[in-house]
Amino acid sequence: MLKAHFSKLLSWFDSSNIKASENTSEAIDWLRVIPFILMHLACLLVLVYGWSPVALWVALFSYLIRMFAITAFYHRYFSHKAFKTSRACQFLFALLGATATQRGAIWWAAHHRQHHLYSDQDKDIHSPRHGFWWSHMGWFLCLKNFTTRERYVRDLIKFPELRWLDRFDILIPILYGISMWGFGFWLSISYPELHTSGGQMIVWGYFISTIALIHCTLCVNSLAHVMGSKRYITNDDSRNNGLVAFLTLGEGWHNNHHHYPVSARQGFFWWEIDVSYYLLTLMAYLGLVWDLQPIPVERLRANLISQEAER
Repeated sequence: MLKAHFSKLLSWFDSSNIKASENTSEAIDWLRVIPFILMHLACLLVLVYGWSPVALWVALFSYLIRMFAITAFYHRYFSHKAFKTSRACQFLFALLGATATQRGAIWWAAHHRQHHLYSDQDKDIHSPRHGFWWSHMGWFLCLKNFTTRERYVRDLIKFPELRWLDRFDILIPILYGISMWGFGFWLSISYPELHTSGGQMIVWGYFISTIALIHCTLCVNSLAHVMGSKRYITNDDSRNNGLVAFLTLGEGWHNNHHHYPVSARQGFFWWEIDVSYYLLTLMAYLGLVWDLQPIPVERLRANLISQEAER
């Protein structure tokens, strides 16, 4: 028993300490979940360190840039290959995505690909049909889904730098948090009129920003499968949810996505705002990404629930 607990503690820092053969229980693994709980509690340190305009702006930027790394790269690139990029850019955004504390790109893509294979069926790892809170959080807090299902990501495990990020997935968030503290400390010395500090910056720039980022991302799994509208007939409960799309830079057009998952654009029509796609278009103009997969015209109007008079 003591050895098992020690292995779980080590898995906070090196995920290879949990073997696939131990990947069985759906019970919440409370010992390994401690860091997730502590991150939520750390947000309460705002009562100690307060706030400042610069801290709020940094928190917003920290949220947006990392949300883009998750939506555009973890999801549309690593999970669905909706566009192409260089190996250097691939690693850069895998690194940036890792700061979001949603584990490594390989682990993320493996579970998401399984979700699409069995969406809202028994083998879907986070369907709300198994319970809303399970779809939102429970699925990744249990031991069963801790290890990476490599059979779904053979194309990604050939990159040693991605495997390294997957194995030591907590290291990058720790370094990111330390950098936020260092940035705040530097501002307090160099620009005291900004009324910020190292403590304030890590609370806003990392803890609050990250917790908001995590839960908004998870809303795609939970809320976007129970609330919203359906444009297309799909074999699942996916919904288009404008609020989730706003919070996640376009991921909330989820019924669109399940209708044609390989599209780089999830807001299929002009009024469906998809900030991640706009930024990818800019990156394509700059030559950083290319071959953005479009939604074919024939697919755009296929399997409609009703013949909408599209604007």
